[in-house]
Amino acid sequence: MTDQAVDTSGPAGAAGTAGAKEPPDLTSSQFFGRERELKALQEDIERAGLDTLAGRKAARARVLLIAGRAGSGRTALAAELTRRLAEPGDQPDGVFRVSLTEPGGERVPAERTARELLDLLDVAAPPGADEDELSEMVREAFAVRRALILLDDAVDAEQVDPLLPDNPDCLVVATSTGPLTGIPGVRPCTLGGLDAGSAVQMLARSIGQVRVTVDPRAAETLAEECGGLPAALTLVAGWLAARPGASVADVTKQLREQQEDLDQPTGARPLARAFRLVHESLPPTAARILRLLALAPAGLADAHTASALAGCSVSAAQTTLDDFVRLGLLRTNGAQQPQYEVPGCLAPLVRAALEERERPAEIQLARARMLERTVRRLQACRAVTDPEDSPARRRLAGLPRSLRFPDPGSAAEWLRIREPALLASARLAVRDGELDTLARRLVAALVRALAVHRGTEDAAPVLYGLHGLVLDVAERRDLPREKAAALLNLADLDARTGRTREALDRYRAALDAGRAANDLYATGRAMESAGGAYAELGDFNRASDWYGRALAQRLTQGEAADAARLYGRLGAVHTYTGRYGEALRNWRAAAAGHRRLGDLPAQARALSEAARVQEYAGRPQECLHTCREAVDLARRAGDVRLQAALELRLADTLDRLGDPAAARLHRSTADRLLGDEAPAYEIRSGSIKS
Repeated sequence: MTDQAVDTSGPAGAAGTAGAKEPPDLTSSQFFGRERELKALQEDIERAGLDTLAGRKAARARVLLIAGRAGSGRTALAAELTRRLAEPGDQPDGVFRVSLTEPGGERVPAERTARELLDLLDVAAPPGADEDELSEMVREAFAVRRALILLDDAVDAEQVDPLLPDNPDCLVVATSTGPLTGIPGVRPCTLGGLDAGSAVQMLARSIGQVRVTVDPRAAETLAEECGGLPAALTLVAGWLAARPGASVADVTKQLREQQEDLDQPTGARPLARAFRLVHESLPPTAARILRLLALAPAGLADAHTASALAGCSVSAAQTTLDDFVRLGLLRTNGAQQPQYEVPGCLAPLVRAALEERERPAEIQLARARMLERTVRRLQACRAVTDPEDSPARRRLAGLPRSLRFPDPGSAAEWLRIREPALLASARLAVRDGELDTLARRLVAALVRALAVHRGTEDAAPVLYGLHGLVLDVAERRDLPREKAAALLNLADLDARTGRTREALDRYRAALDAGRAANDLYATGRAMESAGGAYAELGDFNRASDWYGRALAQRLTQGEAADAARLYGRLGAVHTYTGRYGEALRNWRAAAAGHRRLGDLPAQARALSEAARVQEYAGRPQECLHTCREAVDLARRAGDVRLQAALELRLADTLDRLGDPAAARLHRSTADRLLGDEAPAYEIRSGSIKS
């Protein structure tokens, strides 16, 4: 990582770090200057803190702060420092990097930062957990590790403090514009421009030593005009590299002629002039693509993003993005499916150019094209997993080749690489509020793609946030059907993670929304799920009431399968409360419902539960008869494991009736059925959870 790879504010991660999820940045390979700063930072690690001077062991991780304005190379210096510290193996658990500021300048919510760190640590974070719980999980995870944590572009101490591990074996390196007041023992290493020698060396690496040797004074003057800022030097070096016939003096002259932006702080003006020089030298089409990249979510783009924004072909967009990398306007991860990042220090300049040169209607149209392209790519990403003759695959075949994926593996890899940008796109689309129809389609397509490629369990934390976005749009647009669906999905995730009371509140809110939309499916599921939540809380009377309401609606609608399931749930809660007569009637009704549907295994399970109730009620002969009926059904269904489990249930019943010989016979039958398979599963009462 070089000092030209300035002020990164994206998620790509420092090269070669253990926490990096992306392939390393291949556009940079050397680091220039900053030896004095590196030495000072390394010495600061050994400096005794107040706890040490007082004879106590430090309670928390040390914090090193690198402060400097955008474009000064603070992120590159932090990456080089962590690389040197990690090389000897002093931090065997690796380097973990997250950015604390969005490309647009907004602070990243603490909840999202904590989730990113937990993801890098391969620690599962429960969906819907708040920032305090997640921050505590981060501190606990790092409490048993020797790790380097790079917190990039911190706004203030409030962002950093909750993430500090209570472990002196960890080291935190933070970058920021100014001091982190409120964190004790932190002395900022403040960056200015590069020294003249390092700045000239950086220029020579990009444009060749000969052009510098021809006019060394001009190279020094150019470095001075750039304020020694690595970002500005990178841009003018890229401009010179693209023009072999231009001299260093030529670019210095043109740089001086650039109009000063008096609204910019004095120290930021060299970078603004260098950016304006490069931007104005671009062909009109390329300049427009660059400006529109300000709309790229999280500052991350690929060829499809640029193509949709500018309305050009994918191949033309790819060529232009690669040209921008050579000019220092973008960085790329160098992967097989490359992703391009707008450096954080350039993001405000790109956005300012967009707002100055493009009309609002054109900006909105470009954003709509980008969202539509993203939706189609997500639909293709999901459809490629369907069978060849499915309707989704037939629709997929009608898409342009550039939008399709050759196989599920490449689709999954694209989704993994683009996930941060896709999530950012969904958040921005919902927050924008003017493209809600596209936003809803985008979130729906992203939910389906994640569920297919990652599975609902693994993707649950991400899905929780997406369902929350759907709820925001539904409430803003007064869409009760969508609101009910979002509330049901969020409540299911709450229930799965043990937040049963929160789930119950959402189920009841979903019921109200479903009634407002006259959505019978939503109201029925909300009532059934509310019953499951009450049962989980041990309030079986209310559970029975809500299950009964749901059953009445299912019976009215003629939904036989759902009614049979609800009879079973009612049977379970009545069993738990000792109302055996009600329980037996409901289990027999469930068995009758499954019989009419031709579902023999479900009928056998329902009869097995009826036998359990008869046993509890002190009616062993009836229990024995019902058990045998269930065994016969399982045999007819060809469900060997179910039949074996029922044979064991029958054996237990015979033991209690005082017939051990018959019980042994049925146990041997169960063993014979299973053979070398796993033991028979236990038949439990029908689930009472939603």
